[in-house]
Amino acid sequence: MSKPLIIFLIVLAVLLIAVVVLYFLGKKAQKRQQEQQEQIDAAKQSVSMLIIDKKKMRLKDSGLPQAVLDQTPKMMRMSKMPIVKAKVGPQIMTLVCDAAIFDSVPVKKEVKATVSGIYITGVKGLHGKPIATPEKKKSKYKQFVEKMQEKAGAKPL
Repeated sequence: MSKPLIIFLIVLAVLLIAVVVLYFLGKKAQKRQQEQQEQIDAAKQSVSMLIIDKKKMRLKDSGLPQAVLDQTPKMMRMSKMPIVKAKVGPQIMTLVCDAAIFDSVPVKKEVKATVSGIYITGVKGLHGKPIATPEKKKSKYKQFVEKMQEKAGAKPL
């Protein structure tokens, strides 16, 4: 056998092993996430609150209780998370928001939120109306591509 063929087979074997390991780790992580989602759904409750402020910040700077910081993994402490300060009843609380709904959370408005512990999983208007998500501004490149597609008569993406 030639030397390049042996090297190619070794690299192929290593990549195959890596794909198999990542497949099983992914299945395990997906199962764990599903169990956590079931726990969140079991403990959720609807609460009326006034949103004071929302930011993406590190957990140690967010003002969450020390017990919460101790329970989070080290990697999560360093990453930025969506944090919401809200007035729930007479008390001002710092809550962690779901990243999927963070953009739709209105600031300085009263909302009905679905809360599980300190985790906000859903937000509706006070009278059950869904909150419109503000549209993001398009980059110059996206605007240029749309303009060119319009001129060419193609459908926009």
